Amino acid sequence: MPGACQRFAIILSVVNIEEFRDYCLLKPGVTEELPFGPETLVFKVGGKVFALTPIETFASVNLKCDPARAVELREQHDYVLPGYHMNKKHWNTVLIGTGASYAQLHQWIDHSYDLVLASLPKAQRAAILQEEADA
Repeated sequence: MPGACQRFAIILSVVNIEEFRDYCLLKPGVTEELPFGPETLVFKVGGKVFALTPIETFASVNLKCDPARAVELREQHDYVLPGYHMNKKHWNTVLIGTGASYAQLHQWIDHSYDLVLASLPKAQRAAILQEEADA
């Protein structure tokens, strides 16, 4: 039987799609779309994908990742895999409900968003950040 700390960690590892969606939409300039059909929810910033997940099962989340960090995370966590149907150098698939805590998932969503935001042209990035500052 797991101890109190282990039980708490197990509870934290259960994230639902609404919490995931709400967290992604808190970020400046984020849009949600269904460009691959009604079964895959996609989050973009500046028209570029930073997160996607199957709507019906919410069994996993694909997140962009720095290539060196992507490999490191896969080696450290059995619930982080090379990106399913994505460029495996730049994307990880995180299995939901198998050990990733809220804090980890939020950190990895932040990292993905930040990578994509940084890749946007300077003027577009500035406009997105200015919208947030004006809000």
